[in-house]
Amino acid sequence: MQGIALSRAFYEEIVAPFLATAAPGLSYAAALIGYGSELLSFDDEQSKDHNWGPRVHIHLSEADFRVQAQPLLAAFADVVPETFAGEPIGWRARPHPAANGPDAAGAIEHGLGFHTLEGRLDAHFGLRSLENLTPLDWLGFPEQKLLAFTAGAVFHDGDGRLTAARQALAYFPDDVWYYRIACQWLRIAEEQAFVGRAGQAGDDLGSRLVAGRLVRDVMALGFLLERRYAPYAKWFGTGFSRLPIAAALTPDLDAALKAAGWKERGEALARAYLTLANVQNERGIAPFPPVIGPYFDRPFVTINADDAVEAGMAAIKDPALRSLPIMGAIDQASDLTPLLVDAARSQQVTRQLLG
Repeated sequence: MQGIALSRAFYEEIVAPFLATAAPGLSYAAALIGYGSELLSFDDEQSKDHNWGPRVHIHLSEADFRVQAQPLLAAFADVVPETFAGEPIGWRARPHPAANGPDAAGAIEHGLGFHTLEGRLDAHFGLRSLENLTPLDWLGFPEQKLLAFTAGAVFHDGDGRLTAARQALAYFPDDVWYYRIACQWLRIAEEQAFVGRAGQAGDDLGSRLVAGRLVRDVMALGFLLERRYAPYAKWFGTGFSRLPIAAALTPDLDAALKAAGWKERGEALARAYLTLANVQNERGIAPFPPVIGPYFDRPFVTINADDAVEAGMAAIKDPALRSLPIMGAIDQASDLTPLLVDAARSQQVTRQLLG
């Protein structure tokens, strides 16, 4: 049994009856969101060595949390069985301990935790409300954090607030999406000729290194064109493999990574760029006429990525967003984990970068 199914059964058979008896009439949302490979159905036997098992997050109003969370947490510890569906109830603490703080209450004895929605939003995004989100707010949300909040499952939602929040964050607004697409093409534009130039200069390792960076950039643009949030590095390739566009891109990306020489490497990448451009045009997403050819008068095969950048920016309706420097959202500018997992710092750095 995978983690989502296990936790859903845990809620339905153990948690829901407990809450109905211990706190009749309590309005709450029950879910499994936030972290864990099971949120994406990527969990396997190895996943069971940490933070895996029967677990449910109960979301309460701030007023109910203050009054109910700790008593319910203690009461549940007295009635919960030691195992459920053959899995131990005890918390697998590495690397995430049971949540505890002003907006969260958890215990190592079992997998039931209590949260406020406001606290959950603050932890994920550095904001306690989703009202009046600005483009800069959105550009400070890493895709991996958006995915963690909108993936997983909601088992019950008494007042609909959690479901509404997940729907509001289901995907980028169009203008933010176009901006990210333009910035992703700019990443390709900046480095695509380096595969050939490094190889031509005798630096095959350097050529392969740049090719690897560009393969990742192609994959990231694939996520954007499919309107899917990308997971963090451990699951990036797995998530990409499940995109519809992956079937067309993967053979050329594999060829680029396996190529023995820089010319073959660059040609494989150029085919991948053309696939991206064709998909973008077929779907009417900031279309532009793709051109594959030499890099000016140098023998490196490239695409007219600058035209793709221009098309993406031109598609943006909001003049304030269109006037931003073409540098990217927080996770396009940096892949530093301590930055991306720190919601307040992500927002702060985004404003310093673009504001």
